[in-house]
Amino acid sequence: MTHPARTVALFAGVVARPGEQHLALAAGDALGAAGYGLRHGGYNGLMEAAAQGAARHGVPVTAITLADQEWGPFNPYVTDAVHAPTMGERLHAYLDDVGLVVVMGGGVGTLHEVTAALYYATTIRPVPVRLLGPAAIRLGTFLRAERWLVEGPTRPLGFLADLPDAAEYEKVRQAIIKKATAIRDKALHAPKG
Repeated sequence: MTHPARTVALFAGVVARPGEQHLALAAGDALGAAGYGLRHGGYNGLMEAAAQGAARHGVPVTAITLADQEWGPFNPYVTDAVHAPTMGERLHAYLDDVGLVVVMGGGVGTLHEVTAALYYATTIRPVPVRLLGPAAIRLGTFLRAERWLVEGPTRPLGFLADLPDAAEYEKVRQAIIKKATAIRDKALHAPKG
């Protein structure tokens, strides 16, 4: 079983922008090869592409969805599903123990998840968040420019980084894995309380 800190929460949409399908597949593949399980919405589009990449390596691919909602079948790479009773519990199922959050372009649902992840990382626990691809990076740039994301002594933004394309993703992949591994190791060695 994959330890939760060795798990990635992916927030990505159904409708892919040009070039993002390949990027999602490459991200899932790289993270799966490093032993990271994947949590995602469970449906098609970018979620399915990342799940396909991760599944190649036999890691858990978990769909996190709402109970009593029917949005169609899960993609064929899902190995487990969480049906949370509320939106808040769904977001906690994604974020409470992951070692990394990867954000790609999407719709309003993805936007909701991204803002929840950013809030979580600034106030609850500084889980690393990576904005992957042009759409996610534009969103991050906008949030910084309009001061929705402001670095301060009590809210550092060191958890947040941009990954514009597949080439850049490959350059920083080892850094992401190193940081996520350090977080995992810290969690594994933390005193039980």
